[in-house]
Amino acid sequence: MITVTFPDGSTKEFEKNTTVYDILASISRGLAQNALAAKINDNYVDLNYPIQENCTLEAITFDNEMGQQVFHHSSSHILAQAVKRLFPDTKLGIGPAIQDGFYYDFDSEHTFTPDDLQVIEKEMMKIVQESLPFQREELSREEAIRLFEEKGEIYKLELINDLSEDAKISIYRQGDFVDLCAGPHIPNTGKVKAIKLLNLAGAYWRGSEKNKMLQRIYGTSFPKKAMLDDYLFRLEEAKRRDHRKLGAELELFTILDDGPGFPFFLPKGMIIRNELENFWREEHIKWGYQEIKTPMILNRSLWEQSGHWDHYKDNMYFTKIDEQDYAVKPMNCPGSILVYKTKMHSYRELPIRYGELGLVHRHEMSGVLHGLMRVRCFTQDDAHIFMLPSQIKDEIKAVFDLIDSFYRLFGFEYHVELSTRPEKSMGSLEDWEHATDALRQALIEKGVPFKVNEGDGAFYGPKIDFHLKDSLGRTWQCGTIQLDFQMPERFDITYIGEDGQKHRPVMIHRVAFGSIERFIGILTEHYAGAFPLWLAPVQVKVLAITDKHADYAKEITEKLLAKGIRGEADLRNEKIGYKIREAQTQKIPYMLIVGDKEAASQTVAVRKRGEGDIGVRPVDEFIEQVKEEILGKK
Repeated sequence: MITVTFPDGSTKEFEKNTTVYDILASISRGLAQNALAAKINDNYVDLNYPIQENCTLEAITFDNEMGQQVFHHSSSHILAQAVKRLFPDTKLGIGPAIQDGFYYDFDSEHTFTPDDLQVIEKEMMKIVQESLPFQREELSREEAIRLFEEKGEIYKLELINDLSEDAKISIYRQGDFVDLCAGPHIPNTGKVKAIKLLNLAGAYWRGSEKNKMLQRIYGTSFPKKAMLDDYLFRLEEAKRRDHRKLGAELELFTILDDGPGFPFFLPKGMIIRNELENFWREEHIKWGYQEIKTPMILNRSLWEQSGHWDHYKDNMYFTKIDEQDYAVKPMNCPGSILVYKTKMHSYRELPIRYGELGLVHRHEMSGVLHGLMRVRCFTQDDAHIFMLPSQIKDEIKAVFDLIDSFYRLFGFEYHVELSTRPEKSMGSLEDWEHATDALRQALIEKGVPFKVNEGDGAFYGPKIDFHLKDSLGRTWQCGTIQLDFQMPERFDITYIGEDGQKHRPVMIHRVAFGSIERFIGILTEHYAGAFPLWLAPVQVKVLAITDKHADYAKEITEKLLAKGIRGEADLRNEKIGYKIREAQTQKIPYMLIVGDKEAASQTVAVRKRGEGDIGVRPVDEFIEQVKEEILGKK
């Protein structure tokens, strides 16, 4: 007999070699039906896996991230099988799961077209209706090579040859189709109830320009058609909200051929940017930060000392000054450390919190540039905290609270990930364990649920990452809290302790917005361009019904501007309906319609974005109401 422990801590005994599916079915027939795979101890397996020893067991369903990966990866096998049925001479590349779907790379003499996607989709649904079981087999290296040589699958052979001599080689069959794969997979193709192939792209084999260009087909799939319908709706909504489209329509920013990856902010975009920066400054003063500004270009020796030269130089820009090597800063931290070193510090001064809106430059490949989301220069709302070891936990909690207050203001939900030591890092294992444990304990004491993201820390320390969830349910990594024992050591920074001796402080690196540019892009899509009143480039538009009301419209606009409200008057000789529709297109929070009645009574007819006509108000009353709304950042 074997003992199986379940996620709730309960245990149950079963005969040796009982399959995962049978164990789950003994607990709940519904759970077994909904399960796609399972987690045994730390390994993911198929449902027909026979359990041979004591273990922990957790069902993996579509409700969690791993379940979706298994489902989508299985769908990529269905795609590959359909393509091989329709175009038998096609050679198979790879077909992983990606966020919200999957893709598969093909080497085919046939050039796929959008019309082909519909044909392939129909063939995939035939395979689904056949409910073919996914069957795992383990082969020796020789058997695997022989199998794929017979099938002429040159890319699979290359993958096999790259595996270590002692690696286990597994394949999965479904009907007449076989693929090299580690698994796990869903029980059978019938689990996939809804499929949509989305688009085509070219992709170099294994991402190298030296290799052949393959054809990539992207798709998505779900266990229910209603889930696919919802996803496709969100996809269309995302296109409507695309910040690049709205950025042009609302005249916020542009990116020109003269500077790919280097955004130009237009006057209206600068208003949003300045409001965010003003808010950042006000809040950081409240939270005890001092603002600094450090140079954009610094000597190579500094970047060697910081470790960026060894760990980050492929992403940096360089120049020569007086025949010496300099680098354009990709990060602000070394400059902040130099500011700290300008004088000696006592333990009584710590923590010292330096904040900086620092412009950084990073060399990104042209293929990944994307509006404001992925650029080559951006402003980090950086801060570096120098503190006593005894202050670590309290400072982490305080930073967490500051970042939380920022996101709540904008209406963002978020989840948190703890990222641990990467393969390429600086410092001792002991320092890393100490830093990681401090971050973990702070999260536990805050009562914040988090998941561990193994190996994704910065090269100098572990970090807490904040992933925002926007109005379409998409997530964006923005804020971060990084704990660093390495930079203080490398730069030999100290403070005078209570004992009169020199001691080493600890550093926190942190951002809230992350990148001002990217955050504006996220906000644009989150609000679909309808920014909250306090951020809106034009807060109030005054619309004169006819030319004779122009003077009154100007008078109101001047009153608005005098009270610090961003107002504009539309005095054009156009019909009022046209003016209203245009103001709606520009997503103006308030419109004030003025005609004979309003001019005579010193009132305005108010239209509010999203609500329409909300009645006639005295001008001064309306102004006070709007001022209160702006100050409250509602």
